[in-house]
Amino acid sequence: MSDCCCDANVQTTHKGNCCTPDGNVMLLSCSGGSNVGQLANQACVELTREGFGKIFCLAGIGGNLSGFVQSAKDVQRMVVLDGCEVGCAKAIFKNAEIPLRGYVVLSREGIDKNKDFNLKRDDIDRVKELIKNAASSQGGPEPAGQSGCCCC
Repeated sequence: MSDCCCDANVQTTHKGNCCTPDGNVMLLSCSGGSNVGQLANQACVELTREGFGKIFCLAGIGGNLSGFVQSAKDVQRMVVLDGCEVGCAKAIFKNAEIPLRGYVVLSREGIDKNKDFNLKRDDIDRVKELIKNAASSQGGPEPAGQSGCCCC
């Protein structure tokens, strides 16, 4: 059995019982002054360490640094996370004229915003699943006769 497979557009690697994008998902998160901002950031850090995607500098886009903006425009798959309805990441993308893809707002997902920075493992894992779902919804067409991930 191969360690790797791909559909027409997305290479994936087999990790345990599931496939994950081969690090080709750009992860951009709020890291604001509340639990939800910190949850978004922590989930992206962990997914980067696990090889699911790569965390990217949202501030570089907000600062209109050309390389950061162009990278975000060019990437095939991304997930953008805002902790709350204020929508700082969304505003950054609007100002930079970058199409918003894979957008998740944690407070819309039933995670209450507060100032408790003692992040709970269950919440971090939940956010990681939200990110994975947002990324998988952007996948290219599946090969004929395949459903779900090509490795599973």
